[in-house]
Amino acid sequence: MEPFIKHFKDISYKDLSMVGGKNASLGEMYNQLNPEGILVPDGYATTSAAYWHFLEQNKLTERLSELLNSLDTDNFHNLAAVGEQARKLILNARLPDDIRQAIAEGYTYLTSEYGQNISLAVRSSATAEDLPTASFAGQLETYLNVRGLQNLYKACHHSYASLFTDRAIKYRVDNRFEHMQVALSVGIQTMVRSDEACSGVMFTLDPDTGFKNAIVVSGSWGLGENVVQGAVNTDEFMVFKPMLDKAKQPIISRKLGSKAKTMVYADTTGDELLSPADAIANLDTPAELQEQFVLQDKEVVQLAKWGKRIEEHYQQPMDIEWAKDGISGDLFIVQARPETVQSQRKNESFFTEYTLKEKGNVLCAGIGLSNRIVSGIARVLHSPAESDKLQQGEVLVTRKTDPDWDPILKKASAIVTDQGGRTSHAAIVAREVGAVAVLGTGNATQVIQDGQEVTVSTAGGETGYVYEGKLAWKEKRTDMGKLGKTSTKAMLILGDPEQAFKYSFLPNDGVGLMRMEFIINNSIQIHPMALKHFDKVEDEGARKRIEQLTHHYPNKEDYFVDKLAEATGTIAAAFYPKDVIVRMSDFKSNEYANLVGGRQFEPEEANPMIGLRGASRYYHKLYQEGFELECRAMRKVREEMGLTNVKLMIPFCRTVAEGEKVIKLLADHGLKRGENGLEVYVMVEIPSNALLAEEFARHFDGFSIGSNDLTQLTLGADRDSGLLSDIFSPFDKAVQQLIVMTLQKAKRTGTKVGLCGQAPSDYPDFAAFLVEQGIDSISFNPDAFFKGLENMLAAESKSTGQSPGLK
Repeated sequence: MEPFIKHFKDISYKDLSMVGGKNASLGEMYNQLNPEGILVPDGYATTSAAYWHFLEQNKLTERLSELLNSLDTDNFHNLAAVGEQARKLILNARLPDDIRQAIAEGYTYLTSEYGQNISLAVRSSATAEDLPTASFAGQLETYLNVRGLQNLYKACHHSYASLFTDRAIKYRVDNRFEHMQVALSVGIQTMVRSDEACSGVMFTLDPDTGFKNAIVVSGSWGLGENVVQGAVNTDEFMVFKPMLDKAKQPIISRKLGSKAKTMVYADTTGDELLSPADAIANLDTPAELQEQFVLQDKEVVQLAKWGKRIEEHYQQPMDIEWAKDGISGDLFIVQARPETVQSQRKNESFFTEYTLKEKGNVLCAGIGLSNRIVSGIARVLHSPAESDKLQQGEVLVTRKTDPDWDPILKKASAIVTDQGGRTSHAAIVAREVGAVAVLGTGNATQVIQDGQEVTVSTAGGETGYVYEGKLAWKEKRTDMGKLGKTSTKAMLILGDPEQAFKYSFLPNDGVGLMRMEFIINNSIQIHPMALKHFDKVEDEGARKRIEQLTHHYPNKEDYFVDKLAEATGTIAAAFYPKDVIVRMSDFKSNEYANLVGGRQFEPEEANPMIGLRGASRYYHKLYQEGFELECRAMRKVREEMGLTNVKLMIPFCRTVAEGEKVIKLLADHGLKRGENGLEVYVMVEIPSNALLAEEFARHFDGFSIGSNDLTQLTLGADRDSGLLSDIFSPFDKAVQQLIVMTLQKAKRTGTKVGLCGQAPSDYPDFAAFLVEQGIDSISFNPDAFFKGLENMLAAESKSTGQSPGLK
C-alpha cells in the first residue's frame, strides 16, 4: 500500500502521479539541487493514495462523479451550483484518523527540525498539474502562515475541496482531464518570511517572444500573491543567460516598478484557520521603498544562475517562483514548473507583422503582450460575477484578474487591466489563450467606456496601446522557410530595444546600424551635458523634469550611462554573437537642443545639417564631456556585460585627421581599437570619405555607406527638400561613382564595407548594383527587410543563373 505522506527528501519527479507536479518538482529540487546550493524550503506532501482513501472512506466517489456528470459543458450555466455542491460534499466529510496520523507524523518531524513555533505554507498540487501543455497555475488554493496541528488538518481538508473550485472544474473540462482521475496532493512546507522582504517570479526565457537566451526576474515587496495576481507593477530584471558565468555583470536591463502595495500576514490573535483572503493584508508601500529595487544586482544574478541550473536539470524552459526571507536574508525557490506557452510553440517558419494604417486617439497604454492588433467592443467588468455581459470576441477591461476570471477569459479577444505586469496572472492566461493584452495601464477602467469600440495594439514593442474607435490595420505573413540564403550579409537597422528580441528571429546576419539617437530620445530624454552640469541648468521646468527622471540616481551621470548601456546591451544580447554595429550619437545641434535641458548647451546654427555634428562634436568643448558618457556606456556593455559583439561606428567624419583624433579619444576613454576585439567603423557619407577611403582605412576597420547624406553632399541637394526631390537620387552617376570608388578601395585595403538605407529595398536595380560591385553587407529597416532580402536574392541569382528566393 502506498504511504499517505512522503517527505521532500524522499520525493523525485518520478513521483508526479503520487504527489502532483508542484510537489514532485519541489522534492526533485530539494534532493538534486539543494546540495548544489539552490535553497528549497523543507517539507512533505500528502499522497494521491491519501486523497483516494479520503473519498473511499466517506463514500464520495460515486456521488461526486454523478454530480460532475450533470455539468453543462457547453454553456456552463450550472458550473457555480455544481462546484458549490462538490465542495460541500468534501467539507462535510471527515478527515480519517489514519490520514490525520500521517499528517501529524510529518508535522512532528518539521517541528523537531525547525522548532515548535514554525509557520507553514500549505499548497495544493493536482496529479494532472503542470504538464508541458497545461499549466494548473492558480487553479487551487494556498494557505499561508498556518500554525498548529489542528489548523494544518483544516488547511489540508480545505485543499481537498479546492480541487472543485469553479475555475478548477472548468479548467479540467477545457484541458480534457477526467475529473475522477485527477487526485490532489497537499504540500506542507516551512514558510519563507517574504512578508518581511520580497518575492516574485522568474522565467528562463522571455515569456513574450520565446527568446531563449534571456532570464526574466520580476519582484515586489512582501508575499508573492501581488506579483502573481498582477496587483502591483513589479521591478523587472533581464539577465543574458550565456554571460552568467563569464561576465562581471550579465544583467542587461532593469526596470523599476511602482510596487504600490506590500502583502503581509494579517494581524491575528485567534487560533482559527483563516481563509486565504483573510490571512493576508495588502498595505500601501512606503514611498522610499517604491523608489528602491527589491533585489541587489548580486541577488538577481544568484537567482538567474539558479534558474539556469533548474532549466538544465529539467531540460526545458521553466516558470519559477522565488522568495527572500526577511529574517535570514536568504533567497529560496518555492516552486518550479515547465513554461507552457513559448516552449510549446513549434519552430514556425512564418514571421507575422501587424501595422496600423492610421493614427488614432490613445485612451491608455501599458505593458503589451502578443504582438498583434485587434478591434472590438470594450466590456468593463468589475468582477467575474458579471461574466455573462462579456460576449465572444469583445475586449475585457478590468482592474486586475485572478484565477476566478479563468472561465471567461477565453471569450475575450483582448485583455486590458489597470494593474499587472508581464508575469501576472492576466499575462500568463493571455499568452495561453492567445489573447492580446495591455496590462498595468493604471486607468483603463476610468478612461474606457463600457460598450465603446476600441482598437488594441501591441505591435510596437513592449508598450501596448488602446485607441479610440476601430482603426484600419494590416497583417503581413512571410514564410521564411522559402527564402534562400544570400552571400551578401543581410543586416538590420535598429534603435528600439523593445523590438530586439522579436526581430532577432528574422534570417539576419546581425545589426549593421544601431541608432543611438533613438535611445537618447525615447529612453534617456535628457541632454548629457545637462546631467554632467545639472547645477548650471537654468530652466526651472527642465530642472524639475530631470529630477523626476533621475530621482533614484544619486549621480545623475550614471542615469545616462546605465540607460544607454542597458538599451544597447539588450539589442546586442538579442543578436549575440552576431555583430551589432553601434553608431555613436549623430544628432544635429537643433535636435540636441530639443532634449530636456538641451537648449542651454547647444549653439544656434544656420545650417545644422552640416554644422556641429558627428565626429567634430565628440572632441569639441561643447560636447566632449557628453561623448565621455557615451563611451562609458559602451565600455560597460563590452567589459561588464561581456557583449564584445558590439562594434562602434563614427558618423560624419570630415577629414582623416579628425578620424585619427576620434580614435585617440576613444582610446583615452578605455575603448582602444583592437583591444578585446574592438572594431571601429566609419560612415561614408561625405565625398571626402570616398575620395580618401584608403587613408581612412588605416584608422578604421570598416566602412558603412550612408546613401542619403552621401547623395545630399555630392549633389548639394537638401535631402529634406520636396522642391529638389527630382534631383535627389542614389542612381545619379556621381553618387554611384563614389560608391564604386569606396568599394574598390575597400577591397584593395581589405576593409569591410556595407550600406545602410532604404534604397536597396525600394529599388531592385540599386540592390543589384551593390551586389555586382561586391558589397559585403546591406542593412535594412525591419519593415523593409524581406523586400530587401528578395532584391538581394534576385541580384545574386542573376550572376549564378539560379532561381531567386528558393533554396
